Amino acid sequence: MEYTTLGSTGLRVSQLCFGTWRFGMDSDGTTETTRDEAHDLLDAAWENGVNFIDTANVYGDPPGTSEEWIGEWLAERDREDVVLASKVYFSVGDRPNDQGAGRKHVRAQIEGTLDRLGTDYLDVYYVHRWDDETPIEETLRTLNDLVCEGKVHHLGISNTAAWQLTKALWTSDVEGLERFEITQPRFNAAFREAPAEFLDVCADQDLAVCPYSPLEAGLLTGKYERGEGFPEGTRGDLVDWDPDERFSDRQWAVLDAVRSVADETGATPAQVAIGWLVGQTEFTCVPIVGARTPAQLEENVGGAELSLTDEQVERIDDAYGE
Repeated sequence: MEYTTLGSTGLRVSQLCFGTWRFGMDSDGTTETTRDEAHDLLDAAWENGVNFIDTANVYGDPPGTSEEWIGEWLAERDREDVVLASKVYFSVGDRPNDQGAGRKHVRAQIEGTLDRLGTDYLDVYYVHRWDDETPIEETLRTLNDLVCEGKVHHLGISNTAAWQLTKALWTSDVEGLERFEITQPRFNAAFREAPAEFLDVCADQDLAVCPYSPLEAGLLTGKYERGEGFPEGTRGDLVDWDPDERFSDRQWAVLDAVRSVADETGATPAQVAIGWLVGQTEFTCVPIVGARTPAQLEENVGGAELSLTDEQVERIDDAYGE
């Protein structure tokens, strides 16, 4: 596993980030990843050189389960070897201030997150969503204080519009506050049009991009076929999607291109899709990958090590179109 500098920060991370949203998540009455499975996956990530772990205060059932299980695993390791990211915004209760990016909620949640993870600080703290009810200056001042106190090293934001990101960066510049340095959009070879303007801002401002859903809800694993239902046990099957309604013609065309490149390289479609992301040149791109088994995780790691030719990248890009 190679390591890269995360945007304009001085933080060195693996070319993949391990996402833990499945830890303890209840799906139709069954837990997707148990505690023992979670620890095995964390072991597999670590043994494959992944030092960057992503979680959130609401991941798991009950919320916070993912952070707790990571904290148990981390207790047996040197904290300085691991780069930890968590998030704040979504509701954790029924009280009026149990959600959002206001000072009261952020202050309460950072303490709970640090306690569950068993650490004194986070390397990256994301705002999970833009908060329309809270002035961005309040959010940034609160986060700035956390950086000054040593509880957070770098700030990030997930799932926001280009104009909102620009407004936040402008506010940080004008007010002399820590800025968002890491972003977390939905972005992959088969989903590009929606985040395009957002990514332009990231490229211009040298922000790191840590995209979630790098395989577009499983499409780019190559397990799905047009005109057929989702295979039993896959994500599409669990949520009862219709594949022909879920994915557009251009997305199926990207899958065809990804499959052709996979055949040429001897890689899997998932590895090609991950290699396409890691190879982005306009900004630092560190995909967040999830896995149900250590074998799946090792397959994803192989994608970070895959080098695509310019012609192969162009073929995938042409399949998506303008």
